[in-house]
Amino acid sequence: MKEKVLGLETRGEKVLSVFDFDGTLTRHDSFVPFLKFAFGRREFSRRVLMLALPSISFLARRMTRDELKSRLVSTFLTGVDAEWVSKKAVDFCAVSWFQLMRPSGLSSVVAELESGSEVTLCSASPALILKPFADRLGIKLIGTELEVVAGVLTGRIAGNNCRCENKVLRLEAVYGPLTQYRLRAWGDTRGDYELLSAAQEAHWRYFHPAWRRLRLRGAIGVKPGVGVAAHTNQQIAVKFDRDANTDDQQGA
Repeated sequence: MKEKVLGLETRGEKVLSVFDFDGTLTRHDSFVPFLKFAFGRREFSRRVLMLALPSISFLARRMTRDELKSRLVSTFLTGVDAEWVSKKAVDFCAVSWFQLMRPSGLSSVVAELESGSEVTLCSASPALILKPFADRLGIKLIGTELEVVAGVLTGRIAGNNCRCENKVLRLEAVYGPLTQYRLRAWGDTRGDYELLSAAQEAHWRYFHPAWRRLRLRGAIGVKPGVGVAAHTNQQIAVKFDRDANTDDQQGA
């Protein structure tokens, strides 16, 4: 087997490079801005009002993030034509690309592709909405799947929200045991913890301004963006749990 040089020298290893999307490759969440774009400001505002009580319950920790995500999907996407959403996603990608995407993140994706790595997005945002972004990047996509019946969205998530342990499970369903790869992972929220823990090279908020990366470095004493999984998992978990309701993107 040929020897590859992939930033660090790796011999006889397949490399899988996994990028979270919202807040990692992007400057902020993409799902809610997409809904505002697709439905228009007035209809978006009307439907958001229906989520006021669930949002309060979430902030009060009486509702989980997955439950709130389900309510969001149900409120906006029940009975909506899937093809219409796909077309709106293409338009959203075109108009928001330069404002939404982090240039340093895009450069890193290109570098991983050029190194010969297998590269994929792995995001809690709906795959239907992220597909144009993955296509433009030229990489694979794993995201939360929305249930479709006869071409119409039911307003339900098919399977599980693709965050936390489900990111690892979805990756294994596509790529097989992750132990056969040198896993590189980029993430920025509690929803990426299990993915980062599984990686040999774990990059936390790697494309963020230094002050945001320092928050985790100060908690566990690591250099920002390098080797998160090599340090005490319990300390990381405590930090993530403390920030779970305030520091996570909806799509993450």
